Amino acid sequence: MKKTILITAFATLISVIGCKDTPEERQEKALEKKFERKYEKAQDYTYTNWVLKSNDSVRKIFKEKFTSQQLTTIVALNRVDKSTFASVDTLLIPDQFDDDFLAYSPFPYTLSSAKDVKKLAIFSYPIQAYGLYENGELVKWGPSSMGSKQHKTPEGLYFCNWKGEETISTFDDEWVLRWNFNLDNEEGIAWHQYQLPGYPASHSCLRLLEADAKWMYDWADEWILADKETVKAKGTPVIVYGSYNFDGRKPWLDLAKDSHANDISAETLNGIVGKYQAEILKEQKNREAVPAAK
Repeated sequence: MKKTILITAFATLISVIGCKDTPEERQEKALEKKFERKYEKAQDYTYTNWVLKSNDSVRKIFKEKFTSQQLTTIVALNRVDKSTFASVDTLLIPDQFDDDFLAYSPFPYTLSSAKDVKKLAIFSYPIQAYGLYENGELVKWGPSSMGSKQHKTPEGLYFCNWKGEETISTFDDEWVLRWNFNLDNEEGIAWHQYQLPGYPASHSCLRLLEADAKWMYDWADEWILADKETVKAKGTPVIVYGSYNFDGRKPWLDLAKDSHANDISAETLNGIVGKYQAEILKEQKNREAVPAAK
């Protein structure tokens, strides 16, 4: 979803000087903490498809069966949110619920090609999901709704630019985009919170659940500017890859027959990251040599 650049990028240079840590300092401290995960790899959980269609009695049973926390897991696995899941005919349900969403990850836990990269976001078009890595270790994954068939999100390497807690889309001024992080300052491509309908539906942006968008808003680094026209250092690298079968079955529903149907192998993902590795490390080195904006 394309949006306005009315927010002056130069505003990202302004920060309040006080006793609290700056976002840059908080992020650095977070990276210094010992990395811990509940599991060493994603768990071999199985799944079932619930066919709901327009049967009100089945939907009533469905809502009564699962807790709020379980519904949070269900909507994420189905690339929907709590406002849209009722419109979906079939929902994928895990046969076991885990309080650690990483347990269901299709992304590999360790990525050797990114071990020297402080932070890296990867968006997979084929399974409409993102994975976040710190020094090659998966720290978070979740659902996304990427560009529609008419407005595909271009594949490639991006870097985080400016961000805004609330911006307005230029495609439709009634669309309020929360926790918006710009990735392409010319095309207006960004990640942000917006409705997830269970398929790629955006106007080239990367839609996220609000909780995920807010978390990533604080996690990723903005660019560093010298002035309104000059970028001194780029922000967190973001890779968008692959294509979606718009005429096929939703890939996550295939997990009911094969719990590894959506898995992305480390070999595959290392190959994708490897294409951009040199540029990512070059920009990271450049950023390390540039004092953070104060």
